[in-house]
Amino acid sequence: MAAAPFELRGKTVFVAGHGGMVGAALVRRLGREDVRLLTVNRGEVDLRDQAAVAGWFAKARPQAVFLAAAKVGGIVANDTLRAEFIYDNLIIAANVIHAAHLNGTEKLMFLGSSCIYPRLAPQPLREDSMLTGPLEPTNEPYAIAKIAGIKMVEAYRSQYGSDFINVMPTNLYGRGDNYHPEYSHVVAALIRRFHEARVSGVNDVVVWGTGTPRREFLYVDDMADACVHLMKTYSGEEMVNIGTGVDITIAEFASVVAATVGYTGAISFDTSRPDGTPRKLLDISRLAQLGWRASTSLEDGIRLAYQAYLAEMK
Repeated sequence: MAAAPFELRGKTVFVAGHGGMVGAALVRRLGREDVRLLTVNRGEVDLRDQAAVAGWFAKARPQAVFLAAAKVGGIVANDTLRAEFIYDNLIIAANVIHAAHLNGTEKLMFLGSSCIYPRLAPQPLREDSMLTGPLEPTNEPYAIAKIAGIKMVEAYRSQYGSDFINVMPTNLYGRGDNYHPEYSHVVAALIRRFHEARVSGVNDVVVWGTGTPRREFLYVDDMADACVHLMKTYSGEEMVNIGTGVDITIAEFASVVAATVGYTGAISFDTSRPDGTPRKLLDISRLAQLGWRASTSLEDGIRLAYQAYLAEMK
């Protein structure tokens, strides 16, 4: 296991995608480090614009980069906006990784996604199971773009000796999530649905799918802490899964959210909606060997996420 301490203190650190849930959590976590933090709004630099990215990097010259920028969404968004999901994510990864290389970035972390693993890969998902089988069709464009980013990091490592690393977070939730009624991830969708049902007195909430798929959920601030830990301590060519190592059925998860929100009505399932991958649990043994474990329980995380949702609604 390759480990070469990387001193973050005093470094100029760029968080690409700071406006999203993941990037914002990284910004919060890096606030506890002695770093010069760089962020850039889409209106200033569109990360899909190669010339704009190259120009910004040449001026800013960040020493460390967390590449968290991505077009993301739930199962419907992934399956509907297939062209946008592959194009935007391919071009963002290519532009930022190449600009980091050209401008002498000392270390870069690329954040992938657990959807890069084959639909029916053995569980829990080991890092070496990528590209061993067909992907889940509903999010294949997104997954392929993320796999391309991972391979790009590997290629720049092997050809140029760049200290670029890959991490694979599991399903994330928390402050700054997207609560769009159609395009959100399952956690945000259920928080919104149960809250609105409780407020309006609706006695039945419909959850998409059969409720049987198993999913692992990680509080986004835990993920940010893991990323900072790995940035400081890990320099290997193998990617590292970031998760809790524990999963739950969607039906069980819906009950946890309902209880947190205070919804006491019925929960039913729309089996005409897609389930996605039957199970998605990450093998986190590599992460554990590197000295990190999640500290936020699912119940505590959902409570914090709901508080953030209420604050955002105001």
